[in-house]
Amino acid sequence: MSNNTQPEIRFPGFTEDWEERKLSEMANFSKGNGYSKADLAEEGHPVILYGRLYTKYETIIENVDTFAELKEKSVISNGGEVIVPASGETPEDISRASVVDVSGVALGGDLNIIKTKSELDPIFLALTISNGSQQKEMTKRAQGKSVVHLHNSDLKEVNLLYPKLDEQVKIGSFFKKLDVSIALHQRKLDLLKETKKGFLQKMFPKNGAKVPEVRFPGFTEDWEERRLQEVVDRYDNLRIPITASKRVAGNTPYYGANGIQGYVEGYTHDGEFILVAEDGANDLKNYPVQYVDGKVWVNNHAHVIQAKENLADNMFLMNAIRSINIEPFLVGGGRAKLNADVLMKLEVIIPLKSEQQKIGNFFKQLDDTITLHQRKLDLLKETKKGFLQKMFV
Repeated sequence: MSNNTQPEIRFPGFTEDWEERKLSEMANFSKGNGYSKADLAEEGHPVILYGRLYTKYETIIENVDTFAELKEKSVISNGGEVIVPASGETPEDISRASVVDVSGVALGGDLNIIKTKSELDPIFLALTISNGSQQKEMTKRAQGKSVVHLHNSDLKEVNLLYPKLDEQVKIGSFFKKLDVSIALHQRKLDLLKETKKGFLQKMFPKNGAKVPEVRFPGFTEDWEERRLQEVVDRYDNLRIPITASKRVAGNTPYYGANGIQGYVEGYTHDGEFILVAEDGANDLKNYPVQYVDGKVWVNNHAHVIQAKENLADNMFLMNAIRSINIEPFLVGGGRAKLNADVLMKLEVIIPLKSEQQKIGNFFKQLDDTITLHQRKLDLLKETKKGFLQKMFV
């Protein structure tokens, strides 16, 4: 167990208690200047805005992808600055930090800038501000209601717990390597998803065409246009909602509009099906359509359809439906709905079942690879989260 002066996990050879001092004794403080979203352009001088610390950047910033025309009196990084948002929506949002590990970047006006003295490593400082006891202290110091603010005067009063410099550097280097590995896996996953998106665009006919742009060898026949009701059966009558308290009771996946919402005892459907959101979809541009195989429990917010065995393949149809822009067929306001009769009248263009199966198997293999990479990425992130909780006081 950790105590007040040592973390739970340490590298071998480090045994001394961590020291405590005011951050004001160990760093110098300043502010960024100028720049807002309205200033951003496709090209220009690299600039960091405070909002990107919430959406884009991890602990160490080495590549900046936002640009603006350089202004007079801009604050330019020399490398090694620790930046903390001066504004945010919640105290938790604002209690984070990143290191600008590159020189020549303009730092926007709503950023607190901390330049560490020689006895404090900037990467360690950014990590402990975002994860150690300092984070809770900063959260308490954040001021405001609809928008919260954190000033340099608040940061100066933070009580910093820290080890000797060589241990700080060791900790910072460890998390830097972990971030590099996470970023590499994220890029691989993004590339796989883009690859799948490209195949979806090319392996299904577009704009009234009778054949797709890309096909497997040996298939030459025109595809045929069919309404879904001609090639699938619908099993909505079996759907049953279940209370939230019972969604952690078993091992059967419980599906709603946007996917798995828990695990329950029992099941409503057993077999190979396609689930299409009826209402409550989070993303209308990428409308939730899922393939399931086995025992599942489906609530009343997802349509359940199954390909007619002699006409269609479930995996193919799932991807064919995904290639349709569903948005124009939805009704309702804040909770858009895809009615059953509208779903069944959607038109899909399909080839012979043998070609459908070939395409379906191809996308299944691609989905399996994406799922595997997603699991690896999630495991890395969980590993990092675990170390962050145990390596700081």
